[in-house]
Amino acid sequence: MRTYLYCEAGFVEKAQWLPNSWVNVVCPNNDDFEFLTKTLNVPESFLDDIADTDERPRTDTEGNWLLTILRIPVQNKQNENLPFGTVPIGIITNNEIIVSVCYYNTDLLPDFIEHTRRKGIIVRNKLDLILRLIYSSAVWFLKYLKQINLDISAAEKELERSIRNEDLLRLMRLQKTLVYFNTSIRGNEVMIGKLKTIFQDTDYLDKELVEDVIIELKQALNTVNIYSDILTGTMDAFASIISNNVNTIMKRMTSLSIVLMLPTLIASFYGMNVDIHLEEVPFAFSLIVLFSIGLSTLAFVIFRKIKWF
Repeated sequence: MRTYLYCEAGFVEKAQWLPNSWVNVVCPNNDDFEFLTKTLNVPESFLDDIADTDERPRTDTEGNWLLTILRIPVQNKQNENLPFGTVPIGIITNNEIIVSVCYYNTDLLPDFIEHTRRKGIIVRNKLDLILRLIYSSAVWFLKYLKQINLDISAAEKELERSIRNEDLLRLMRLQKTLVYFNTSIRGNEVMIGKLKTIFQDTDYLDKELVEDVIIELKQALNTVNIYSDILTGTMDAFASIISNNVNTIMKRMTSLSIVLMLPTLIASFYGMNVDIHLEEVPFAFSLIVLFSIGLSTLAFVIFRKIKWF
């Protein structure tokens, strides 16, 4: 699906493509591919690169075309193994054409377009569009990080009640998400330096906008690092708790085995087919039972004092 957007006071959708307008392509079909490659003459190799799910943020050139690949955050509502992730988006530009291609439906692009309309933002050129998309990606990273923090807190509360594998796996998946976020934000940050080098001798470069984007990315990166450190500490703490609980259970089981072993040991001695010199003693059986109970009680008291029970 593609839309044609022209910037007036924010991006306004047009019925057909105009020079210097933005062609936004999401989940492209065969008709979109034909339009991009035959009508706009976009290099097919660029489209193949963007289709790679693991593509890292980078730039590439072919003729007068410039490809800029960014990583943007997405929420995977149908994927329980990875609730949040990142996907590539490619911005393909030349002197008159600006095309963005993303093979996934995201909340970022519709929100970005609506934001430009609401604020009346004027995007002057292709570099402005790329920088504002990076800025928007940092904002959405922060939004998803807040949700991740809430998920971490919920998982911690569940673990405080009862340590279950499901909750530990939930924390592990969130930790994996933070690693993806960290890598993508760093890659987008590196992209700004490359874009500054490419456009340093042009009138496209808006230093204030670049500075704002860098600040927002650093904030997102710092937040990722903070949550990652908290999550790592939480996982280590629960690992220690689990290990401590296992040790406590083993100590109790060992203590219980010893307490029960003493009566069994005495009964084994007195059950031997030898002369034990108690045949003539009245209430011999009762004495043996009381002696066994006394030894077990003494062992229980000793283990209780050393906190094995």
